[in-house]
This record gives sequence, structure tokens and C-alpha cells, in this order.
Amino acid sequence: MSPGSREWDADLPQQELDYVLRLYVVAGSPASRRAVSNLRAVCEERLAGRYTLEVIDLRAQPALAGERDILAVPTLVRESPSPSQRLIGDLSNRTRLLLALDQETS
Repeated sequence: MSPGSREWDADLPQQELDYVLRLYVVAGSPASRRAVSNLRAVCEERLAGRYTLEVIDLRAQPALAGERDILAVPTLVRESPSPSQRLIGDLSNRTRLLLALDQETS
């Protein structure tokens, strides 16, 4: 685990997880705090036991923004399953978040 990020998984080995998510934030910003909270709530409800989430603070690791083409924060990147998906914002639009995670919206 790199400085400025936190690994969180649902107690399963990496190879058994269906979803790999990275959330790029600026720690302490209101939008970033909302994004973390909104994402964790949906993941626990819909993906419990089937995901890993890495929260990456770009204030602590600013070079990652350029390396990973992060243009705004917060940005969610669904690395797996393919294809990769990106969603920018505080993730308060539940429908958009569910669609980015390939989950039913009803």
C-alpha cells in the first residue's frame, strides 16, 4: 500500500474479488468526503464481499494525477471488471454511480 492511499477489501483474496475500484480524492475536501461515503454505502449494499477499494489522496501523491490522467477530483475509476469506467464528482447521483458499477438502477 502506498502512502496517501488506503486499501479496503471485503475480507477476500484479490483473485476472488469481482470489482477493483480506485477513488482519487483531495483529502479533507467536502466533495471528496461525500464521494467516499456515497461509494462505500453503495458498495456495501450492492457489492458486499465482491470488491476492493483504494482511496488515493492526490494531495499526498500529486504525480499520480498526471500518470493516471486524472483531470478532476473526486474521480472514481472502475478498473475491473472490464471495460474500465470513470465517474467524476461526489457520487451523490446514485443512478449514475450504479450505472458506472454495472448495477441495476431499480
